[in-house]
Amino acid sequence: MKMTVDQMLQKGNRSSMAVAGMGLVVTGIGKAVGGTIGAGIMGFGLAQVVLGLADMFRPILPK
Repeated sequence: MKMTVDQMLQKGNRSSMAVAGMGLVVTGIGKAVGGTIGAGIMGFGLAQVVLGLADMFRPILPK
């Protein structure tokens, strides 16, 4: 099943998009910090992006 961005927004995945967006912010902060600590921060941010995007494509189960 192929979904567009509009369909994802209608599905109620704003929290998933917020997690992915915050991950992008954290990744940018890690890039700005640099060094070993920055690499760890970037890894954490990228993990947030991946989990947020994965949550967007998770099917909603009926209640």
